[in-house]
Amino acid sequence: MGECADKLQVRGIAKRYGEIDALLPTDLTISSGEFLTLLGPSGSGKTTLLQMICGLVPPSQGRVIIDGQDQTDTPVHKRDIGLVFQHYALFPHLTVAENIAFPLEMRGLRSADVRTKVNDALELVRLSELGTRFPRELSGGQQQRVALARCFVYQPSVILMDEPLGALDRKLREHLQVEIKQLHRKTGATIIYVTHDQEEALAMSDRICLMNQARVEQVASPRDIYARPETSFAARFIGTSNVLAGKAEGKEQGPSVRCGSRSFGTQAHRFVEGEDVALVVRPEAISLRGEGENRLKGRVIETIFGGADVSVLAEMEEYGTLICRVNATSTTPALGEVVEFSWPSSAAVVVRR
Repeated sequence: MGECADKLQVRGIAKRYGEIDALLPTDLTISSGEFLTLLGPSGSGKTTLLQMICGLVPPSQGRVIIDGQDQTDTPVHKRDIGLVFQHYALFPHLTVAENIAFPLEMRGLRSADVRTKVNDALELVRLSELGTRFPRELSGGQQQRVALARCFVYQPSVILMDEPLGALDRKLREHLQVEIKQLHRKTGATIIYVTHDQEEALAMSDRICLMNQARVEQVASPRDIYARPETSFAARFIGTSNVLAGKAEGKEQGPSVRCGSRSFGTQAHRFVEGEDVALVVRPEAISLRGEGENRLKGRVIETIFGGADVSVLAEMEEYGTLICRVNATSTTPALGEVVEFSWPSSAAVVVRR
Protein backbone atom coordinates (compact mmCIF):
# COMPACT_ATOMS: atom_id res chain seq x y z
CA MET A 1 0.00 0.00 0.00
CA GLY A 2 3.03 2.28 -0.12
CA GLU A 3 4.32 4.40 2.75
CA CYS A 4 2.48 4.61 6.05
CA ALA A 5 2.93 8.36 6.55
CA ASP A 6 -0.24 10.44 6.77
CA LYS A 7 -1.06 11.95 3.39
CA LEU A 8 -4.30 13.67 4.32
CA GLN A 9 -6.16 14.51 7.52
CA VAL A 10 -9.55 16.07 8.03
CA ARG A 11 -9.98 17.41 11.55
CA GLY A 12 -13.43 18.20 12.86
CA ILE A 13 -14.63 19.12 9.39
CA ALA A 14 -18.36 19.84 9.00
CA LYS A 15 -20.78 21.47 6.58
CA ARG A 16 -24.11 23.12 7.35
CA TYR A 17 -26.60 24.71 4.97
CA GLY A 18 -28.80 26.80 7.24
CA GLU A 19 -30.40 24.36 9.67
CA ILE A 20 -29.37 21.30 7.64
CA ASP A 21 -26.23 19.31 8.48
CA ALA A 22 -24.73 18.00 5.24
CA LEU A 23 -21.81 16.63 7.27
CA LEU A 24 -21.46 16.46 11.05
CA PRO A 25 -17.99 17.09 12.58
CA THR A 26 -15.72 14.42 11.14
CA ASP A 27 -12.14 13.25 11.69
CA LEU A 28 -10.42 11.04 9.14
CA THR A 29 -6.82 10.19 8.31
CA ILE A 30 -5.67 8.73 4.96
CA SER A 31 -2.21 7.18 4.64
CA SER A 32 0.15 7.82 1.74
CA GLY A 33 -0.57 5.34 -1.05
CA GLU A 34 -3.89 4.23 0.44
CA PHE A 35 -7.08 3.49 -1.50
CA LEU A 36 -9.90 4.70 0.76
CA THR A 37 -13.53 4.47 -0.32
CA LEU A 38 -16.27 6.75 1.01
CA LEU A 39 -19.32 4.50 0.90
CA GLY A 40 -22.91 5.22 1.80
CA PRO A 41 -26.43 5.88 0.53
CA SER A 42 -27.48 9.13 -1.15
CA GLY A 43 -27.44 12.00 1.32
CA SER A 44 -24.98 10.34 3.70
CA GLY A 45 -22.39 13.12 3.31
CA LYS A 46 -19.74 11.33 1.25
CA THR A 47 -19.73 13.72 -1.73
CA THR A 48 -19.85 16.73 0.60
CA LEU A 49 -16.74 15.42 2.36
CA LEU A 50 -14.99 14.85 -0.98
CA GLN A 51 -15.87 18.36 -2.18
CA MET A 52 -14.45 19.94 0.98
CA ILE A 53 -11.24 17.93 0.65
CA CYS A 54 -10.67 19.22 -2.88
CA GLY A 55 -11.80 22.79 -2.15
CA LEU A 56 -14.97 22.93 -4.24
CA VAL A 57 -17.02 23.55 -1.07
CA PRO A 58 -15.76 25.55 1.96
CA PRO A 59 -16.27 23.82 5.33
CA SER A 60 -18.41 25.40 8.03
CA GLN A 61 -15.75 24.32 10.52
CA GLY A 62 -12.65 22.12 10.73
CA ARG A 63 -9.38 21.86 8.81
CA VAL A 64 -7.99 19.95 5.82
CA ILE A 65 -4.32 18.96 6.16
CA ILE A 66 -2.40 17.62 3.14
CA ASP A 67 1.22 16.49 3.55
CA GLY A 68 1.31 18.25 6.91
CA GLN A 69 0.20 21.61 5.45
CA ASP A 70 -3.13 23.28 6.24
CA GLN A 71 -4.92 23.56 2.88
CA THR A 72 -8.36 24.57 4.19
CA ASP A 73 -8.24 28.01 2.62
CA THR A 74 -6.17 27.06 -0.43
CA PRO A 75 -8.07 27.44 -3.76
CA VAL A 76 -8.97 24.21 -5.52
CA HIS A 77 -6.50 24.80 -8.40
CA LYS A 78 -3.58 25.10 -5.97
CA ARG A 79 -4.20 21.96 -3.90
CA ASP A 80 -2.35 19.47 -6.15
CA ILE A 81 -5.42 17.26 -6.23
CA GLY A 82 -6.65 15.27 -9.22
CA LEU A 83 -10.36 14.79 -9.90
CA VAL A 84 -12.16 12.06 -11.84
CA PHE A 85 -15.93 12.38 -12.16
CA GLN A 86 -18.77 10.11 -13.28
CA HIS A 87 -19.16 12.25 -16.41
CA TYR A 88 -15.84 12.23 -18.15
CA ALA A 89 -15.54 16.02 -18.74
CA LEU A 90 -13.29 15.53 -21.77
CA PHE A 91 -12.74 18.37 -24.23
CA PRO A 92 -14.69 17.27 -27.34
CA HIS A 93 -12.55 19.35 -29.73
CA LEU A 94 -9.27 17.81 -28.53
CA THR A 95 -7.89 14.37 -29.38
CA VAL A 96 -7.28 11.75 -26.71
CA ALA A 97 -3.58 12.66 -26.54
CA GLU A 98 -4.39 16.39 -26.39
CA ASN A 99 -6.87 15.82 -23.56
CA ILE A 100 -4.22 13.96 -21.56
CA ALA A 101 -1.59 16.59 -22.37
CA PHE A 102 -3.77 19.49 -21.19
CA PRO A 103 -2.89 19.43 -17.45
CA LEU A 104 0.81 19.11 -18.29
CA GLU A 105 0.70 22.07 -20.68
CA MET A 106 -1.14 24.13 -18.06
CA ARG A 107 1.79 23.44 -15.73
CA GLY A 108 4.30 24.65 -18.30
CA LEU A 109 6.13 21.41 -19.07
CA ARG A 110 8.41 21.27 -22.12
CA SER A 111 6.87 19.76 -25.25
CA ALA A 112 9.26 16.79 -25.26
CA ASP A 113 8.40 15.97 -21.64
CA VAL A 114 4.69 16.31 -22.39
CA ARG A 115 4.92 13.83 -25.28
CA THR A 116 6.82 11.30 -23.15
CA LYS A 117 4.36 11.54 -20.25
CA VAL A 118 1.32 11.34 -22.53
CA ASN A 119 2.69 8.22 -24.25
CA ASP A 120 3.39 6.63 -20.86
CA ALA A 121 -0.13 7.47 -19.66
CA LEU A 122 -1.72 6.06 -22.81
CA GLU A 123 0.23 2.84 -22.32
CA LEU A 124 -0.78 2.74 -18.65
CA VAL A 125 -4.49 2.69 -19.57
CA ARG A 126 -3.93 0.55 -22.69
CA LEU A 127 -5.01 3.18 -25.22
CA SER A 128 -1.71 3.64 -27.07
CA GLU A 129 -3.37 3.12 -30.46
CA LEU A 130 -6.15 5.67 -29.88
CA GLY A 131 -4.21 8.86 -29.17
CA THR A 132 -5.36 10.61 -32.35
CA ARG A 133 -9.07 9.87 -31.90
CA PHE A 134 -11.63 12.30 -30.53
CA PRO A 135 -13.80 11.51 -27.50
CA ARG A 136 -16.92 11.05 -29.66
CA GLU A 137 -15.15 8.17 -31.41
CA LEU A 138 -14.64 6.23 -28.17
CA SER A 139 -16.85 3.96 -26.09
CA GLY A 140 -17.90 4.99 -22.59
CA GLY A 141 -15.28 2.76 -21.02
CA GLN A 142 -12.54 4.16 -23.26
CA GLN A 143 -13.57 7.72 -22.42
CA GLN A 144 -13.34 6.97 -18.71
CA ARG A 145 -9.86 5.50 -19.20
CA VAL A 146 -8.85 8.76 -20.92
CA ALA A 147 -10.19 10.68 -17.92
CA LEU A 148 -8.14 8.43 -15.63
CA ALA A 149 -5.01 8.92 -17.72
CA ARG A 150 -5.49 12.70 -17.74
CA CYS A 151 -5.60 12.62 -13.94
CA PHE A 152 -2.72 10.20 -13.34
CA VAL A 153 -0.41 11.85 -15.91
CA TYR A 154 0.64 14.80 -13.73
CA GLN A 155 0.96 12.69 -10.54
CA PRO A 156 -1.15 14.79 -8.15
CA SER A 157 -0.63 14.41 -4.42
CA VAL A 158 -4.14 12.99 -3.95
CA ILE A 159 -6.63 11.63 -6.51
CA LEU A 160 -10.34 12.01 -5.79
CA MET A 161 -12.87 9.93 -7.73
CA ASP A 162 -16.58 10.71 -7.45
CA GLU A 163 -18.56 7.65 -8.66
CA PRO A 164 -16.40 7.40 -11.82
CA LEU A 165 -17.99 4.13 -12.97
CA GLY A 166 -21.61 5.01 -12.20
CA ALA A 167 -22.60 5.63 -15.82
CA LEU A 168 -21.26 2.31 -17.12
CA ASP A 169 -22.96 -1.08 -17.44
CA ARG A 170 -22.19 -3.77 -14.88
CA LYS A 171 -19.73 -5.81 -16.97
CA LEU A 172 -17.73 -2.75 -18.00
CA ARG A 173 -17.81 -1.43 -14.44
CA GLU A 174 -16.30 -4.67 -13.14
CA HIS A 175 -13.61 -4.55 -15.83
CA LEU A 176 -12.64 -0.98 -14.97
CA GLN A 177 -12.63 -1.77 -11.24
CA VAL A 178 -9.75 -4.15 -11.96
CA GLU A 179 -7.99 -1.55 -14.12
CA ILE A 180 -8.24 1.14 -11.43
CA LYS A 181 -6.88 -1.28 -8.83
CA GLN A 182 -3.96 -2.07 -11.13
CA LEU A 183 -3.34 1.65 -11.77
CA HIS A 184 -3.29 2.22 -8.03
CA ARG A 185 -0.82 -0.61 -7.51
CA LYS A 186 1.47 0.52 -10.33
CA THR A 187 1.53 4.21 -9.40
CA GLY A 188 1.26 4.09 -5.59
CA ALA A 189 -1.19 6.99 -5.78
CA THR A 190 -3.31 8.05 -2.80
CA ILE A 191 -6.93 7.63 -3.90
CA ILE A 192 -10.18 8.67 -2.22
CA TYR A 193 -13.08 7.03 -4.05
CA VAL A 194 -16.79 7.79 -3.62
CA THR A 195 -19.46 5.19 -4.38
CA HIS A 196 -22.84 3.96 -3.14
CA ASP A 197 -22.10 0.46 -4.51
CA GLN A 198 -20.99 -1.76 -1.62
CA GLU A 199 -19.71 -4.52 -3.91
CA GLU A 200 -17.48 -1.99 -5.65
CA ALA A 201 -16.15 -0.75 -2.30
CA LEU A 202 -15.43 -4.29 -1.08
CA ALA A 203 -13.62 -5.18 -4.29
CA MET A 204 -11.37 -2.12 -4.59
CA SER A 205 -10.53 -0.59 -1.22
CA ASP A 206 -7.72 -0.82 1.29
CA ARG A 207 -10.19 0.67 3.77
CA ILE A 208 -13.85 1.67 3.65
CA CYS A 209 -15.26 4.74 5.39
CA LEU A 210 -18.95 3.89 5.71
CA MET A 211 -21.16 6.98 6.04
CA ASN A 212 -24.78 7.37 7.13
CA GLN A 213 -26.92 10.40 7.96
CA ALA A 214 -24.09 12.94 7.57
CA ARG A 215 -21.60 11.10 9.77
CA VAL A 216 -19.04 8.31 9.73
CA GLU A 217 -20.57 4.98 10.75
CA GLN A 218 -17.45 2.79 10.65
CA VAL A 219 -13.94 2.82 9.14
CA ALA A 220 -12.29 -0.56 8.52
CA SER A 221 -10.79 -2.87 5.91
CA PRO A 222 -13.30 -4.53 3.56
CA ARG A 223 -12.82 -7.88 5.31
CA ASP A 224 -13.29 -6.40 8.79
CA ILE A 225 -16.28 -4.24 7.92
CA TYR A 226 -17.98 -7.30 6.40
CA ALA A 227 -17.08 -9.81 9.12
CA ARG A 228 -17.22 -7.42 12.08
CA PRO A 229 -19.79 -4.67 11.45
CA GLU A 230 -20.20 -2.34 14.43
CA THR A 231 -23.83 -1.28 13.88
CA SER A 232 -27.00 -2.76 12.43
CA PHE A 233 -26.76 -0.20 9.60
CA ALA A 234 -23.27 -1.45 8.67
CA ALA A 235 -24.48 -5.06 8.80
CA ARG A 236 -27.42 -4.32 6.50
CA PHE A 237 -25.62 -2.00 4.07
CA ILE A 238 -22.50 -4.14 3.56
CA GLY A 239 -23.66 -7.39 2.00
CA THR A 240 -26.77 -9.30 3.08
CA SER A 241 -27.43 -10.03 6.75
CA ASN A 242 -30.01 -11.55 9.03
CA VAL A 243 -30.49 -8.98 11.80
CA LEU A 244 -32.50 -9.82 14.94
CA ALA A 245 -33.23 -7.12 17.54
CA GLY A 246 -32.64 -8.19 21.12
CA LYS A 247 -30.94 -7.52 24.44
CA ALA A 248 -27.46 -8.50 25.55
CA GLU A 249 -27.34 -11.17 28.22
CA GLY A 250 -24.81 -11.95 30.94
CA LYS A 251 -21.82 -14.11 30.21
CA GLU A 252 -22.14 -16.80 32.86
CA GLN A 253 -23.22 -19.36 30.26
CA GLY A 254 -21.24 -17.70 27.51
CA PRO A 255 -22.06 -14.53 25.53
CA SER A 256 -25.60 -14.47 24.20
CA VAL A 257 -28.46 -12.25 23.02
CA ARG A 258 -32.12 -12.70 23.90
CA CYS A 259 -34.31 -12.11 20.87
CA GLY A 260 -37.98 -12.45 21.75
CA SER A 261 -38.55 -15.67 23.68
CA ARG A 262 -35.19 -17.26 22.88
CA SER A 263 -31.50 -16.76 23.62
CA PHE A 264 -28.83 -17.22 20.94
CA GLY A 265 -25.15 -17.86 21.55
CA THR A 266 -22.73 -15.32 20.04
CA GLN A 267 -19.13 -14.29 19.77
CA ALA A 268 -17.72 -12.43 22.76
CA HIS A 269 -19.08 -8.88 22.80
CA ARG A 270 -18.61 -5.62 24.70
CA PHE A 271 -22.25 -4.96 25.66
CA VAL A 272 -23.67 -5.07 29.20
CA GLU A 273 -26.64 -7.05 30.47
CA GLY A 274 -29.95 -5.69 29.19
CA GLU A 275 -28.46 -3.32 26.60
CA ASP A 276 -30.41 -2.97 23.32
CA VAL A 277 -28.42 -4.73 20.61
CA ALA A 278 -28.88 -6.62 17.34
CA LEU A 279 -27.72 -10.12 16.46
CA VAL A 280 -26.16 -10.40 12.98
CA VAL A 281 -25.73 -13.65 11.06
CA ARG A 282 -24.58 -13.72 7.43
CA PRO A 283 -26.59 -16.04 5.11
CA GLU A 284 -23.51 -18.06 4.16
CA ALA A 285 -22.92 -18.90 7.85
CA ILE A 286 -26.31 -20.63 8.11
CA SER A 287 -26.63 -24.35 7.41
CA LEU A 288 -29.60 -26.55 6.53
CA ARG A 289 -27.74 -29.61 7.80
CA GLY A 290 -28.02 -29.00 11.54
CA GLU A 291 -24.44 -27.75 11.93
CA GLY A 292 -24.58 -25.23 14.76
CA GLU A 293 -25.96 -24.82 18.25
CA ASN A 294 -28.38 -22.00 17.33
CA ARG A 295 -31.47 -23.38 15.58
CA LEU A 296 -34.71 -22.05 14.14
CA LYS A 297 -37.42 -23.78 12.11
CA GLY A 298 -39.39 -22.08 9.37
CA ARG A 299 -41.28 -22.57 6.13
CA VAL A 300 -39.58 -21.87 2.78
CA ILE A 301 -41.27 -18.96 1.01
CA GLU A 302 -38.79 -18.37 -1.83
CA THR A 303 -35.60 -19.68 -3.44
CA ILE A 304 -33.38 -17.48 -5.59
CA PHE A 305 -30.80 -18.97 -7.97
CA GLY A 306 -27.56 -16.96 -7.96
CA GLY A 307 -25.27 -19.05 -10.14
CA ALA A 308 -22.80 -20.54 -7.65
CA ASP A 309 -25.35 -20.55 -4.82
CA VAL A 310 -29.06 -20.51 -4.04
CA SER A 311 -30.62 -18.16 -1.50
CA VAL A 312 -33.31 -19.83 0.60
CA LEU A 313 -35.82 -17.51 2.31
CA ALA A 314 -37.82 -18.98 5.16
CA GLU A 315 -40.53 -17.47 7.34
CA MET A 316 -39.63 -18.03 10.99
CA GLU A 317 -42.34 -17.76 13.63
CA GLU A 318 -41.63 -14.70 15.80
CA TYR A 319 -38.55 -13.65 13.78
CA GLY A 320 -39.90 -12.91 10.32
CA THR A 321 -38.02 -13.84 7.14
CA LEU A 322 -34.46 -15.16 7.40
CA ILE A 323 -32.16 -16.06 4.53
CA CYS A 324 -29.43 -18.64 4.06
CA ARG A 325 -27.24 -19.53 1.09
CA VAL A 326 -26.59 -23.09 -0.04
CA ASN A 327 -24.34 -24.41 -2.76
CA ALA A 328 -26.13 -24.56 -6.11
CA THR A 329 -25.06 -28.19 -6.54
CA SER A 330 -26.80 -29.28 -3.31
CA THR A 331 -30.48 -30.15 -2.98
CA THR A 332 -32.66 -27.05 -2.71
CA PRO A 333 -35.72 -27.27 -0.45
CA ALA A 334 -39.13 -26.89 -2.09
CA LEU A 335 -41.47 -23.97 -1.53
CA GLY A 336 -43.59 -24.62 1.55
CA GLU A 337 -41.13 -27.15 3.00
CA VAL A 338 -40.28 -26.81 6.70
CA VAL A 339 -36.54 -26.39 7.19
CA GLU A 340 -34.23 -25.85 10.14
CA PHE A 341 -31.69 -23.03 9.98
CA SER A 342 -28.70 -23.50 12.25
CA TRP A 343 -25.49 -21.58 12.84
CA PRO A 344 -22.56 -21.71 15.26
CA SER A 345 -22.26 -19.10 18.01
CA SER A 346 -18.90 -18.08 16.53
CA ALA A 347 -20.73 -16.85 13.39
CA ALA A 348 -23.09 -14.50 15.24
CA VAL A 349 -21.92 -10.90 15.68
CA VAL A 350 -23.47 -8.52 18.21
CA VAL A 351 -23.80 -4.86 17.19
CA ARG A 352 -25.44 -1.74 18.54
CA ARG A 353 -28.83 -0.96 17.05
